[in-house]
Amino acid sequence: MQQAARVSVLMPSYMQAAFIRRAIESVCAQTMTSWQLVIVDDGSPDGTRDVVKRYLDDDRITYVRLDRNIGLGAALNHALALASAPLIAYLPSDDLYYAEHLASLAAVLDGRPEAVLAFAGAKHEIRVPGAGVVSRGSSTGQIEGYALQLVQVMHRRTDDPWTERDELVTDDLDRMYWSRLRGCGAFVGTGAMSCEWVDHPRQRHKVIREPFGGVNPYRSRFGVREPLRFHSTVGGRIDEVEHYRRFRERPNTPPAPDGLKILLVGELAFNPERVLALEERGHQLYGLWTPDGHWYNAVGPLPFGHVEDLPRHDWRDAVRRVRPDVIYALLNWQAVPFAHHVLTENPGIPFVWHLKEGPFDCIANGTWPQLLDLVTRSDGQIYSSPELLNWFETAVPEISRHDRSLVLDGDLPKRDWFTTDRTQRLSESDGQVHSVIVGNPVGLDGELVARLAERGVHIHFYGDVHRGFNRHWIEETRMVAPDHLHLHPTVSQDRWVSELSKYDAGWLHLLSSGNGGDVRRADWGDLNYPARMPTLVSAGLPLVQLDNHGAVVATQSLARRLGMGLFLGDPDRLVDELLDDETMDRVRANVWGQRETFTFDAHADRLIDFFRRVIGARA
Repeated sequence: MQQAARVSVLMPSYMQAAFIRRAIESVCAQTMTSWQLVIVDDGSPDGTRDVVKRYLDDDRITYVRLDRNIGLGAALNHALALASAPLIAYLPSDDLYYAEHLASLAAVLDGRPEAVLAFAGAKHEIRVPGAGVVSRGSSTGQIEGYALQLVQVMHRRTDDPWTERDELVTDDLDRMYWSRLRGCGAFVGTGAMSCEWVDHPRQRHKVIREPFGGVNPYRSRFGVREPLRFHSTVGGRIDEVEHYRRFRERPNTPPAPDGLKILLVGELAFNPERVLALEERGHQLYGLWTPDGHWYNAVGPLPFGHVEDLPRHDWRDAVRRVRPDVIYALLNWQAVPFAHHVLTENPGIPFVWHLKEGPFDCIANGTWPQLLDLVTRSDGQIYSSPELLNWFETAVPEISRHDRSLVLDGDLPKRDWFTTDRTQRLSESDGQVHSVIVGNPVGLDGELVARLAERGVHIHFYGDVHRGFNRHWIEETRMVAPDHLHLHPTVSQDRWVSELSKYDAGWLHLLSSGNGGDVRRADWGDLNYPARMPTLVSAGLPLVQLDNHGAVVATQSLARRLGMGLFLGDPDRLVDELLDDETMDRVRANVWGQRETFTFDAHADRLIDFFRRVIGARA
């Protein structure tokens, strides 16, 4: 008769066929033999099933494959329902037990009846992708900077479920489960290292944590079709369920008689819901997304709906079935390899390439030849600023000799976020100047902040993610201006106007140009329209930037042409302008009057006309 299991080992797995055999072997090698292994394959499209089936002659091992990926929490709850033992342990299929692991954890729980959870030390490496090894070593307990990891833990069985994906996606296992056990008893360590938390680029926490993971890499990795509530341990809380409800729950727009079928290829960067302005005009949208997006590069399945995804693995057949009128490939440099792949395999569809960023990053990352193909072989090209187009004309002169180019900022927000009312400015109450930074405080060094603070200028800094990246900047700024730096969480699009209109002006990147008026010498700071620009404009804020007189700088040219800018040369002169009611009223009125041009909706018809021109030329 088979011995009753003392411990049920739960093994959630997704696309770990290369690792899972080693993990299973480490369970089979345990000195404690009274275990049950429950493997829940969370919809893996790889060869996991073929690897596992060779172990199923051991009746201690149970294998279940789910039809689709449901997320870590739901997979563990599924495994808990199949577990038979009074003690629960965990082994993700990319981690490893040492031979004494289960026995040592069970011994702690046997000897400490007041304990509900035992944890082991773990061997580990922690790497930042592209930066080598940050730390290599072992821990006799919790690894610094992380919650207890699954591989480290054994606990007494309770009725508590794991948090599932429809509730919250997080890399914090304490929030997902451990915190629910703390009221049931003590957490006790073995004091010994008996397992390995294996480091590799596809670890779940890396797919979740910005900047190398995030909500968009997570969605792409696991093919999540539903909007998410998402909160990593290094970023702000994202609630796509509520944020996009207004779009997702409205009916599809009936196709217009002359509506286009538009295939979006690549990624949508910031403000991805802007593309709904095309759907609202009766055009049908389809999506074919890059597999290698970054945290700020939005990919499908899109949380706001109204875009039909095409499968990446057999996209050519899907394109032939849909028969789109135009391929609209976009946007940032990370999408260049995939957009180039679609360009070279394109089955005869007019192809438009839209570049928001790219030339210098593509050169540095070895994808300049692909970018060059996208610029020269596509049927139409769109550039985010006139200066970026001019730069490409110096590198690829032939693009200036045809009518296939358009200038349009690539990630303008949708008009819907601009409709709320303004809030009274703080300066109207206290008589002091209040300015705002949304995101990374590029160029705003401690010396400048100190000089501004001496004149009574406050700086309000918004951005959960960037606080981590800019910890030293915050510490330095607090030292020199403790009463004039104010920290705020990231402000969502639906609160841009009401929240940011409290301030007198907003900071763009403070970048000193060295191009001397020669676009060939321009860098990305010279050519770019930063994503924060329409954010600030939505609230009617004058845009503060360095005075780069005589240089080719896209934001400078735009702000001067529209009368929207304040230009920093001498800090005292800037403060004088900020304190001058006549100057500020004039600039503020100019910004407020130009808000509409900073929405994607304002340019949607112009974009469609460009598509029609490209389609006609191809015909």
